[in-house]
Amino acid sequence: MGAVEASGLIAELARATRALGLSQQSVLVAVSGGLDSTALLHGLLEIAGASSLKLSIGHVNHGLRGSESEADEKAVTALAARLGLPAWSRRVDPEGLRQNRSSRERPTLQEAARELRYRALREMAVEAGSQRLATAHTADDQAETVLLRLLRGTGPDGLGGIPERSPDGMVVRPLLRVSRPQIVSYAEERGLRWREDSSNRSVRYARNRLRVDWLPGLAANFNPGLLRAIGNLAEAQRRDSEWIAALVEREAEARFWSEAGWLRVRNEGWDDLPEALARRLARWALRRCGAARDVTRVHIDRMLNFLHTARPGTHIELPSGLRLEREGSDFRLGPIPGRSSGGPGGCPERVLGL
Repeated sequence: MGAVEASGLIAELARATRALGLSQQSVLVAVSGGLDSTALLHGLLEIAGASSLKLSIGHVNHGLRGSESEADEKAVTALAARLGLPAWSRRVDPEGLRQNRSSRERPTLQEAARELRYRALREMAVEAGSQRLATAHTADDQAETVLLRLLRGTGPDGLGGIPERSPDGMVVRPLLRVSRPQIVSYAEERGLRWREDSSNRSVRYARNRLRVDWLPGLAANFNPGLLRAIGNLAEAQRRDSEWIAALVEREAEARFWSEAGWLRVRNEGWDDLPEALARRLARWALRRCGAARDVTRVHIDRMLNFLHTARPGTHIELPSGLRLEREGSDFRLGPIPGRSSGGPGGCPERVLGL
């Protein structure tokens, strides 16, 4: 079985390489030193000749595990030397990103680490002259992400999970259809060496609890093909969300425009919109003005009710220091006086899509 699974990983990696347009590309592979990224790197090396890939390695040291983090960086550097690949490394400070910020605006440690990691990897890709950045997210990561969002509360877009590529096409995830057992089988057959991240065993993180306590039982008792089922759901929902987003953008162009740091909102026609579209437009506006992280269903309901019923001269307050005002025949959304939101000038000066 191991040989079959290992060859299946290579076949899937070759398929994903074609689907993601990686052939004849320079690719920076994000390598932490762990199992998944080590397998991704070696798998891409196996198909590099046939796919005309030019590979390099990028490593991010978050400094969160002390000597373990230092050992990870050294291991990746040594791996690059053995394979004869150019390598770049960056040190980041997730704790520093969380300092001097209010509790509402402060990211979690994992969110801060993710933001800095992608920023550093993109910088390294530019230095390496790489058109693409490959990360080692797997089918297991996809299932964990979708289930965590479902358990915590999410809308339809959240069920789209991890996309196979970033909106700008630079970040690609060619292992999203590959399970961790397949990766283990491949690594063992090829005799690969990797480092184990001790934080993956910590019950402090909800993802680890889900991985250890829930997913195995769900697969054993309800659906042995659970990872594939969740992956198919995520892909289908993501495709639908991309199509719907294009419709929302077109409607937003007709209803919103920027003016002196405010987002102006046309008054007419809100009563005629389908509720689903109205809700997406309200969320779109709040996100454009910097309130994405704090927006809940309650805020969307308050905003839509205000757009339907507000009298001139009235206003409501919304997350992230925003205020929606009825001004004359229209509305405007922007920062509460004395506070900042959505950047130095409040809401952005350009509406996406215009």
